[in-house]
Amino acid sequence: MVEEKKQSYDESQIQVLEGLEAVRRRPGMYIGSTSARGLHHLVYEIVDNSIDEALAGFCDKIDVYIHKDNSITVVDNGRGMPVGMHPKMHKPTVEVIMTVLHAGGKFGGGGYKVSGGLHGVGASVVNALSEVCEIEVARDGYIWRQRYERGKAVTGLDKIGESNEHGTKAYFKPDTEIFEEIEFDYDTLAQRLRELAFLNKGTKINLIDERTEKSEQFHYEGGIKSFVSYLNRNKVVLHPEPIYVEGEKDDCIVEIALQYNDGYTENIFAFANNIDTVEGGTHLAGFKTALTRVFNDYSKRFGHIKENDKNLSGEDIREGLTAVISVKLTDPQFEGQTKTKLGNSEVRGIVDSIVGEGVGSFLEENPQIAKTIIDKSLMASRAREAARKARELTRRKSVLESTSLPGKLADCSSKDPSECEIYIVEGDSAGGSAKQGRNRKFQAILPLRGKIMNVEKQRLDKILNSDSIRSMITAFGAGIGKDFDIEKIRYNRIIIMTDADVDGAHIRTLLLTFFYRYMKELVEQGHVYIAQPPLYKITKSKKEHYVYSDKELENILNEIGGRDNSTDIQRYKGLGEMNAEQLWETTMNPEQRVLLKATVEDAMAADEIFTILMGDKVEPRREFIQENAKKVVNLDI
Repeated sequence: MVEEKKQSYDESQIQVLEGLEAVRRRPGMYIGSTSARGLHHLVYEIVDNSIDEALAGFCDKIDVYIHKDNSITVVDNGRGMPVGMHPKMHKPTVEVIMTVLHAGGKFGGGGYKVSGGLHGVGASVVNALSEVCEIEVARDGYIWRQRYERGKAVTGLDKIGESNEHGTKAYFKPDTEIFEEIEFDYDTLAQRLRELAFLNKGTKINLIDERTEKSEQFHYEGGIKSFVSYLNRNKVVLHPEPIYVEGEKDDCIVEIALQYNDGYTENIFAFANNIDTVEGGTHLAGFKTALTRVFNDYSKRFGHIKENDKNLSGEDIREGLTAVISVKLTDPQFEGQTKTKLGNSEVRGIVDSIVGEGVGSFLEENPQIAKTIIDKSLMASRAREAARKARELTRRKSVLESTSLPGKLADCSSKDPSECEIYIVEGDSAGGSAKQGRNRKFQAILPLRGKIMNVEKQRLDKILNSDSIRSMITAFGAGIGKDFDIEKIRYNRIIIMTDADVDGAHIRTLLLTFFYRYMKELVEQGHVYIAQPPLYKITKSKKEHYVYSDKELENILNEIGGRDNSTDIQRYKGLGEMNAEQLWETTMNPEQRVLLKATVEDAMAADEIFTILMGDKVEPRREFIQENAKKVVNLDI
């Protein structure tokens, strides 16, 4: 069991700020959206309350159940919500926490020293957006229960039995009046729960899916050190164990784990009080400064860099780095567009000094690992210089004018990027049809010859030698890598148009890998789309129907009276089989076409998929293909 702590947590710590009706009126303000993302957010809010108990040292086990009807139960062995009468509200404190917005122990009442929930709105918002919610609390020798419907208490807080246990059990069923769909995705929940288990070492988190009888336990005594090993599990690492540093200063706890792999991209994930600070902040800045300083100091002291040579840049030192930064502090200040940037200025110096000391000691004690990392950084430095020269060359003479690409870029006449779009098309024949069929005012066509380079296995200087890639960089007009500037982009939509076969799927993956690695904001800000050409053309009684999936094929055949001698079904193998008019009508006409937006729902998941599909290790790729074979939408055999 968790060791008993003296810190009090009772009704006097729960402060009240305001009431609940607004949540049902504008749920998006509180949980981001009413789509799948907001739905899953409900679970995280309840789990975050249990994690806060773990952070305070009172809870070491959390169970999350997905029931058959997509309702959820979260059980923890924390202290249990306070059940006494609230001094100001004259209601049981559990009811105040569940029915009053901004009522919680995280507003300076002393209930929690460190808390992960960002706004303290968690439980009441979940309650407001649930058809039914039920709380059971075990504490002080008894079990108590209260039931709510759409945010309002429909029973009192009833004492239903005796118990020596302690903890909270929260059951809720999301409201179908609020959410577009209420189906929970096991993998989405598993990913966040795994992350929380890594960030809170020793805490056992169980996920049980009663719909499929699938279950997993997430429990990592290694904490974020295990997290880094997990993130690098499909990569070739340069040293077997991650470097781990921890320290505490001025009530700020800092943990860092890092490990290098033989790749060329950096993956740093920074958390503050378990919140994924995707926009970075002061903890990330402190980490980067310290890492650059320590490696340069060590390199000069031990002769890896001559005294008068230029220092390695931070970018060189971070090539192939996977790192997790986790800070836990009493009063986090979040900034930025989505409140995911840590703003506490004192954290920068704290992280800088703890990392500086810890990594410095590690390098001195492990000279062989230090040399391996520095050699990689020196190669990165040379490649960066070569890439700079190649980039300048790309800027100086426009590749599109100087190369003899067959069917080179056919630009659109509009100069307003917001209305322009560019189709990246494989092959010359499809490129020719696309040029003839397009609307010249706002649609540009760039045909690519053959497969583009797999950028996962190359440094930037090599990538810039590829004609196809240089053509895209010049056409988009916004640069590449750290010079990429989304403001300069010449097209609002970049549309990948490939055949609906295995080769087409491979080209799509290569292009998406390139965009994700070197023009990430294109994907993050929703500028990249995948065109969906039809799979079939059905002709019956001189009427033509274009069909985009096998399911749609069956539906349309049923509508037109099934297959007979007068029904002609043409299976399209490639874009080249369509003439210009057909390509426009089915795939390029904004009134009728089907486009899929390429999104990066989660950087870790995207990074992992690109590593598996494009990296050097064969086994993870085989496993991925076997696991996902059943989910394939269009497969050409």
